[in-house]
Amino acid sequence: MKAIASVTFDDEFVVHDIKVIEGQNGLFIAMPSRKMGEGDFRDIAHPLLSETRNRIKDAIFAEYEKVLVTKQEPLEEA
Repeated sequence: MKAIASVTFDDEFVVHDIKVIEGQNGLFIAMPSRKMGEGDFRDIAHPLLSETRNRIKDAIFAEYEKVLVTKQEPLEEA
């Protein structure tokens, strides 16, 4: 796991604990989930359309990249 994100929609609804995970084919997002029964996990909240999922993913990845760049910038001496 690389990061955990929260996304706010229209200043009215928030989804916490969206995970940014490094997989074999690169980064992906995992929506918040809860363990059900004997080890199965079920998403608590998730987009219904792949287009919506992609917009959420793109926004999270863009912010993640900004944070990485900021951490890599050297501090300027006064």
